[in-house]
Amino acid sequence: MHTDRLTVVVAAYNEADSLPLLHPRIVAALDEIPDLDGRVLYIDDGSSDATWRVLADIASHDPRVSLLRLSRNFGKEAALTAGLDTVDEGGALILDADGQDPPELIPAFVAKWREGFDDVHGTRTVRAGEGIAKRATAHLFYRVIGRLSRTPIPADTGDFRLLSQRSLAALRQLRERHRFMKGLFGWVGYRSVSIPYERDARIAGGSKFNFWRLWNFAIEGITSFSTAPLRLATYLGLATAVVAFVYGVWIIFKALMWGDRVAGWPTMMAVILFLGGVQLIALGLIGEYLGRLYDESKRRPLYLVDEFRPADADGG
Repeated sequence: MHTDRLTVVVAAYNEADSLPLLHPRIVAALDEIPDLDGRVLYIDDGSSDATWRVLADIASHDPRVSLLRLSRNFGKEAALTAGLDTVDEGGALILDADGQDPPELIPAFVAKWREGFDDVHGTRTVRAGEGIAKRATAHLFYRVIGRLSRTPIPADTGDFRLLSQRSLAALRQLRERHRFMKGLFGWVGYRSVSIPYERDARIAGGSKFNFWRLWNFAIEGITSFSTAPLRLATYLGLATAVVAFVYGVWIIFKALMWGDRVAGWPTMMAVILFLGGVQLIALGLIGEYLGRLYDESKRRPLYLVDEFRPADADGG
């Protein structure tokens, strides 16, 4: 009888407290599917705490666990890419190391995968442990990028998903440096299905994403999968030019009809500052895209591996 292989991919950065609590839950979920060859791959994304020692201890007690250590912190998107690149057989299920996405849903994901779906993703209906501001901004972000991007990006859907072997093969062909994984998953396409779930609070530690990092992440996503900001800058420039032209005609008409007895210094400064602000915004948007082209042109590797320890089940 053919046995499907599934690798649970977990990228961790300074998660020494949460990993010992998360791993037993992953194992219990995999054990619920006896006809599944379940594996676990942990990626240490250049952690500065005891994460690697904790992972080494987990691997020493579980022959199904593989470990991948990057040479430094490359960011979550690059760490996930490294993990997915390592999975060379079967499917891969992405799971956050903080325990917010429940491993207990793995059997439900596998059931959909076996029905023939290539992308089984979890859609959050509840976000426990998060403030009103974070929930509101996350809600807004998914709606904005859904409107701006031509690539289908499901709303309220993160990295918690199961990908088939052909989806993984397709992702390996996408080697852009500025990686917004949620957009890349949608760009690949193939058959997808959503599983709604309630997201839990973190099981330990604190979030590594503050407001500034989340803001940069949003900019990354929008500029990676939409040129709408550039088009918006064009429309803003045209609208400003039209307003400036109409205002100029009015100034000439007023001077011809009634003269210009008082110098309009306040008006002039307001117009100059307004036009200067519009120009700087447009230049900033152009700079964002130009910077991405510059990074892509250097063709640096997405990540560097410091150490790889295959699972003992693979003969490691």
